[in-house]
Amino acid sequence: MRDPTSSARAVSWLQSWDSQGIHRTGTAGDQAGADWLAREAASLGASVTIEPFSLSRIDPVSCWIESDGGRIEGVPVFDSPSTGPDGISGPLAIVPLSPWAVYTPDYHAMRRASDQSGLVIACQGPEPGLSLLNAERFREPYGCPAIHVAEMPRAEPTRMVSYYRRSRAEACNVVVTIPGHDPSRRPVVVMTPRSSWWQSTSERGGGLVCWLETLRALIAVPPAGDVVMTCNSGHELGHLGLDAFLDRRPGWDRADGAIWVHYGANIGASAGQLSIQSSDGPLRQAMRRALIAFGQPPGTMTPATMVPNGETRDIHRAGGRYVTLVGTNRLFHLPQDRWPLAVDVPAIERIAAGAAAMVRALAG
Repeated sequence: MRDPTSSARAVSWLQSWDSQGIHRTGTAGDQAGADWLAREAASLGASVTIEPFSLSRIDPVSCWIESDGGRIEGVPVFDSPSTGPDGISGPLAIVPLSPWAVYTPDYHAMRRASDQSGLVIACQGPEPGLSLLNAERFREPYGCPAIHVAEMPRAEPTRMVSYYRRSRAEACNVVVTIPGHDPSRRPVVVMTPRSSWWQSTSERGGGLVCWLETLRALIAVPPAGDVVMTCNSGHELGHLGLDAFLDRRPGWDRADGAIWVHYGANIGASAGQLSIQSSDGPLRQAMRRALIAFGQPPGTMTPATMVPNGETRDIHRAGGRYVTLVGTNRLFHLPQDRWPLAVDVPAIERIAAGAAAMVRALAG
């Protein structure tokens, strides 16, 4: 049965998220998102824990290329070395890439190529703009200095500056533990990332609504087994937050560890298609049935052998049990991913209701 108040909650949460500014890890917007989420979870009756972790934050200083006599501003590739303030001149490679390129082996081979002084990535998402690539190797920058620009330069660049400083910073995961009464049951982890390059209202907002609605459902009907809900920072920087979460819970990513429900990117993005990803047949079908029951069947069920791209990629590789919801999004990693046009609120409502019911059944 549809909850008549769920739409108002979703709208309020999405508007609040959109208003907080850029949510990049370790920045003021990231902290604003954590503070807001902790307040919302507490208002639902949860006991909230903040689990901090440290990082060496990149603070861009000067980032541009010279091309055809003009200067084009850009953004550093966050797992590449800095040029220093004076920059570099050719040879500079120019490569058009989408944000999904980081998940291909060719990308990393190209980044390591030794026949270039610098790399210019011309962003090629479905819509124009700075659709930045995630820094999968953030802890260990590699290859030559690299920069994102919003479009292909009209002429070959003659100079590039990608200069940044590093500073010690702190980010955090927002964690809620809902204890069960049956210690024999495996814990269930409900996870969603909350950091990103920009506001990312449709990229991250649908997952946050699912997370909060799941929390609300579990507080209303306490589970039989323990449920740990984590909303992680560090997503765009090689999953720093997930690593910090697992450092406190070693072994939870393995086959005999926790069962993971991951609310991934682009859930309920406008004109997007929802997918279920899992190598576990029963979890795949349980999520599918729950979504159908609430009027939002998945657009696709990805092959069970497919390795996910987000945080559950790490769980998959460790042999753990997981199910992921993830969508498509024409505004993926773009600054124009904003309220209200980027999101489909009724779809988010239905997905969140189905996902919450699935988790409640899984936890007993």
